Amino acid sequence: MERKQLVREIRAVALARMEDAARTEADFQEVINQWDHLDENRERKERYHEISRSEEEMLHWDNSNKDDENGKLKTKLDIVIPCPFRHPWWQQLILGDFIDTIFDNAEDMWQLVEDIDISIQLKSLTQKQKLVVLMSAVRQYTPQQIAFFQNKTDRAVRKLFTAAICFIRDNLAEIIREQIKAEVPDMTFVKRQFLDWYDKEKIALGKDESE
Repeated sequence: MERKQLVREIRAVALARMEDAARTEADFQEVINQWDHLDENRERKERYHEISRSEEEMLHWDNSNKDDENGKLKTKLDIVIPCPFRHPWWQQLILGDFIDTIFDNAEDMWQLVEDIDISIQLKSLTQKQKLVVLMSAVRQYTPQQIAFFQNKTDRAVRKLFTAAICFIRDNLAEIIREQIKAEVPDMTFVKRQFLDWYDKEKIALGKDESE
């Protein structure tokens, strides 16, 4: 413990000396890089103690299987009731964190997402779309189960869910492009990966329509 503390103190002194000795633009850029590195380490350590839903689930939930229908959440056949022990819902309850329990409804579902851009898009959905997204993405029900609960056909549920996901993705793609142009510092690799996938899907869709 004392050794780790000594290492941290040495690094802090070295960074302070680097800041005092900075004279050129390159020197100041190196100082900024060092601070960015420290911030990344701090955020990574904080994430170890957070239980939240990854933005990758919202951006790429149907990308693992190309045979899935457009906008359809890939359903795991081995899901049990209650939720699996490793599910965020159980982990939060065990630690005394009741976020998923409090916001387990369509209107407050956006509170469960850590990315603010995705949260805003979720809040912009219609009431029917919010309910379908909640039951599909959060509770992981199949379209057949949702159709049974709402007295609809599974085709109608898929159509509603697809419309909601396309709305989110279309808006997110434009937001991410603007963020890349503005060189937003907290741009994640997952968002860039999503934008690449989105553009390829649009190109493929355009070719299919032209044919």
